[in-house]
Amino acid sequence: MKAGSGQDDYLVFPNFLDRPVEEAARMLLGCLIIRDYESEGEQARVRIVETEAYDQNDPASHAYHGRSARNDALFGPSGHMYVYFTYGMHYCMNVSCQEDGFGAGVLIRACQPVQGLDLLRSHRHGRHPDRELTNGPAKLCQALDIDKRNYGHDLRKPPIRLAAAGLAQDETITATPRIGISHAKETLRRFVITGNPYLSR
Repeated sequence: MKAGSGQDDYLVFPNFLDRPVEEAARMLLGCLIIRDYESEGEQARVRIVETEAYDQNDPASHAYHGRSARNDALFGPSGHMYVYFTYGMHYCMNVSCQEDGFGAGVLIRACQPVQGLDLLRSHRHGRHPDRELTNGPAKLCQALDIDKRNYGHDLRKPPIRLAAAGLAQDETITATPRIGISHAKETLRRFVITGNPYLSR
């Protein structure tokens, strides 16, 4: 689909991101991320199927030690991108949540491709099964061409937008411990669409 097509007219930005981060992390499941690739003039869409909640009272959070230049986007306002670099090679995407001034964000861990598979494949490089294009936070950022350029981006605006959408009637949510952290490992702050084949694990 061409970027900016008439099919975008029905998109509505989520109205729940000012709520407590765990509630927002649950409600983001099923929502869409729409990516306009400026260089190609095309658009891809993915559906969020796995999230993790973090806030300033959480020792596993990047906001735990207070506000800084590095984590400023986590402290508001809600609905902006906090993008960070990890392991010296990968980017990960978070959506800022809760009230302005409170450090909180939802890590988008995995998504299900909805539209633009060829675009996602081209940015992932190499040959990957469709279910492995966006089933992890670093894979997702690579497929959607997200990096530090997008730090602080308002997800109400192109080229990366967030659109409200719900779960299917037969879908449920499971809460589990978060993945790949060394603090607060037992906390059930990872939320997944139960049994979805595009989860990171």
